[in-house]
Amino acid sequence: MLQPTNGCLQHNGSVDQPSSSSTVNGSATGNGDGQEQSISCNIKGRSSQEIVRLIGQHLKLIGLNQTAEVLMQESGCRLEHPAATQFRHHVMDGEWHKVNADLNELQALVGNSCQYFSDMKFLICEQKYLEYLEDGKVLDALHVLRNELTPLQHNIDKVHILSSYMMCSGRDELMKRANWEGKGHKSRTLLMDMIQQFLPPHIMLPPKRLHMLLTQAVELQRNQCLFHNTTFDDSIETVSLLTDHKCSLNCSYCREQIPCETVQILTEHCDEVWFCRFSPNGKKLATGSKDASIIIYDVDPETLTVEQSITLDGHSYGVSYLSWSPDGELLMACGPEDCPDLWVWNVSTGVLRLKLSHSSDDSLTACSWHKDGQKFVCGGIRGQFYQCDLDGAVLDSWEGVRVNCLWCRSDGKTVLAADTRQRIRSYNFDELSDQNLIQEDHPIMSFTVNKTDRLALLNVVSQGVHLWDLQDKCLVRKFQGVTQGHFSIHSCFGGVNHDFIASGSEDNKVYLWHIKHELPIATLTGHTRAVTCVSWNPVYHQMLASVSDDCTVRIWGPAAKYRKQKSNKSDINNDSGSPSKHM
Repeated sequence: MLQPTNGCLQHNGSVDQPSSSSTVNGSATGNGDGQEQSISCNIKGRSSQEIVRLIGQHLKLIGLNQTAEVLMQESGCRLEHPAATQFRHHVMDGEWHKVNADLNELQALVGNSCQYFSDMKFLICEQKYLEYLEDGKVLDALHVLRNELTPLQHNIDKVHILSSYMMCSGRDELMKRANWEGKGHKSRTLLMDMIQQFLPPHIMLPPKRLHMLLTQAVELQRNQCLFHNTTFDDSIETVSLLTDHKCSLNCSYCREQIPCETVQILTEHCDEVWFCRFSPNGKKLATGSKDASIIIYDVDPETLTVEQSITLDGHSYGVSYLSWSPDGELLMACGPEDCPDLWVWNVSTGVLRLKLSHSSDDSLTACSWHKDGQKFVCGGIRGQFYQCDLDGAVLDSWEGVRVNCLWCRSDGKTVLAADTRQRIRSYNFDELSDQNLIQEDHPIMSFTVNKTDRLALLNVVSQGVHLWDLQDKCLVRKFQGVTQGHFSIHSCFGGVNHDFIASGSEDNKVYLWHIKHELPIATLTGHTRAVTCVSWNPVYHQMLASVSDDCTVRIWGPAAKYRKQKSNKSDINNDSGSPSKHM
């Protein structure tokens, strides 16, 4: 039977019933009692027919099977081809001896329009193999492995992995090693979801298609909102589908959630402040200054203010870069160009954990932690590039790499380094391999990577802030507004989904952008000299810190009505620092 592409029912108005009738030119012949009947769809228009099918699929998904059947009968449409329905029933019932015949029938229906039947057969055999192993039917599983999976000559590496499961001691070990749900409705449903993706929609609808379309619509609306910084609409389960989410310059709620108002001005440093960074849990803020000190502040998540906790002194060259360990217990500090030393502090106790002084000729100005917190990398523009343990022992080194900035990737072994050749290269210390990822036309002063480990944000001399895709190795966007000369300016990602970007600037301002738009959504004024670094709180997303050569630290937050007030000498009125421009 060949199903018309519009999905109309062509056999007795029945739903989800396998049939052996044939279809000619969109009409079905043979109704089971020797009579011929041609039934047309009652819904006109392809889009309307597809909407009915999508609604029917969703009704079945939420358990309203009878309602779905009534809808299909009244509309004259059907969800899927009868052969696909029969295939589904046999898979869900685990009738594997019938499934292969069903798959051959589907292949005959589809013809050359689907090139993925090897993938489908492999998935089915894999499920059958795992179920036999779970039931203790080792010989049956071995038969599937040898006579069904191996002859497919498909995904050989996976076949080798599957064969190793023969050695599992029991069901629990099998499920753990195979990362498998076990025999039953859940794993078979996942199997059908994977198979549905390979079949054309007139045979079988893609899984959860209506849910997917609505999710895409919600995501599109959210991305069009330049000021969205809340979690309430991360999925369609938590947002109303009855109205559009639309944010504009006249929609104050989302705009006022962005940290655009000065909440505090901190004046504890007595010289230029070069760097700031919130801890991974968002509860502490560290600032480094030319005055040779690091100040640790405690964050109040209710008032979005900070309070000085401890001061770490003794950095004779000043502190130009800071990096928190993944657990937030240790803080690593580097100095400016001439500094040969690196410090690692225990923030909880204020005790110096390590002072690394490998050579007086070194320049250790950049550093980054590996994700396990047991190793770190450091380097500088004089050609030092070390990987060290927590005791300061140099485990590996890369000769001749003049480093401006470093970043350890989430794989635990790859390090990105911006060097003096206007590029970012990837270095694998385990394999001793390296490759070029990014090439700019001007020096890269600093960079950072977002939480997906895919996007890199660069501050480039005379160019400003550039966004790169590390996977595709392409320039995604150049953000406008910021003034970037030869000063070291540090930008950052921020917001609930890292949808925002912030950067300091040599024109004494802080610029905020939405990641999909080149023009700034806000320009924050208040500093009186160059803003060298900004840090967006990774947990309390309405909180931003900036530091400046004017010797101050500014804490930015949302509009006053969205935060609790606190009486403090460092609290200020909104008019002393606020966004001067929205675009």
